[in-house]
Amino acid sequence: MAIRNIVKVGDDILRKKSFEVTAFDERLHALLDDMKDTVKKANGAGLACVQVGLLKRIFVVDVEEGYFEFINPVIISQSGEQY
Repeated sequence: MAIRNIVKVGDDILRKKSFEVTAFDERLHALLDDMKDTVKKANGAGLACVQVGLLKRIFVVDVEEGYFEFINPVIISQSGEQY
């Protein structure tokens, strides 16, 4: 497991479209572990894969119950307002 560098605001990669994950292998598991270590080290609540410089549809979220890993997420409905 490793701590990855977090891409800063203004980096062009943050505006690019991420690709669907098709390989569910040991490299994916290692990436997810790295992302969890990185978000923990940064005292963050979550981290998208693009924030570590990779264009993959993956993000991790740290909640009270532990980490949730999302791979190829799809928004199926929405409600409410955001401020």
